[in-house]
Amino acid sequence: MSLFVDTSVWSLALRRDSPSSHTEVRRLGDALEAGETVFTTGLVLQELLQGFSGPKDRKAILEHFGTLAFLVPDRRDHVEAAELRNYCRRRGVQIGTIDALLAQLCIRHNLAMLTADEDFRRIARLSNLRLLAG
Repeated sequence: MSLFVDTSVWSLALRRDSPSSHTEVRRLGDALEAGETVFTTGLVLQELLQGFSGPKDRKAILEHFGTLAFLVPDRRDHVEAAELRNYCRRRGVQIGTIDALLAQLCIRHNLAMLTADEDFRRIARLSNLRLLAG
């Protein structure tokens, strides 16, 4: 199975203060150990680097992400993400620009998303976004 892991899960997994007992973090560990293909994109990497401080954290994040399959959005992804965001808004669901783009990448590339973010659950109810149960 091909898997896209959202920033929310990576953030929980990379915290140093305590090991995470979240189901999504355990599912990520299982996927990595099993050799499943795990995808990311520049926005997730950027969000993580912005949320952690210090060169040690930066180095660890870059090492983790150096082995992941990397998606680069193109013009079509941005156009379809805007359409997805507008579609959700017309149905009373507000989603952020970045979330719309991440959801669109998963839809386009037929990836299941692993997330701890409720916003993606709302998007999935209104679209073809597939979420992986933790």
